[in-house]
Amino acid sequence: MRCLVRRVSHASVCLDKQVIGEIGKGLLVYLGIETGDQAGDMSWVLKKLLGMRVFDDSEGKMNESLTRDEGVLLISQFTLFGNLKKGTRPSFNRAAAPIDGRKMFEEFLHQLRMEFEGAVAVGAFGRHMEIEAVDDGPVSIWLDSRQRGY
Repeated sequence: MRCLVRRVSHASVCLDKQVIGEIGKGLLVYLGIETGDQAGDMSWVLKKLLGMRVFDDSEGKMNESLTRDEGVLLISQFTLFGNLKKGTRPSFNRAAAPIDGRKMFEEFLHQLRMEFEGAVAVGAFGRHMEIEAVDDGPVSIWLDSRQRGY
């Protein structure tokens, strides 16, 4: 399971030109599900996501994690598993099949909403979306449950 996490001052997602989710200050999270991902991968990523200290404390140091005052915009993105090992056209063969990916994505979303008290917005799984974000920092963090030592 992979996540690209961006600290934002605002982010929104549109489907068919209609806003379907938006947050103010918080985290824009692109989540990719890999073939073979298990509950342990999901738990590890979720724990890291909710615990990462990427917000400034009163002294301006990145030392605070998400609070109920921030939000999370969760977007499914199988292209996080794209690779260019055999040329210039990306292969996504490591990404979970859509039916498996959707199931894991929905479980991740459910767990996120259970464990996080702030606003949670979500994109549309498997659909073409337009995402707008105003990065804050910028701060971007890469999480990969198969490379936990990174």
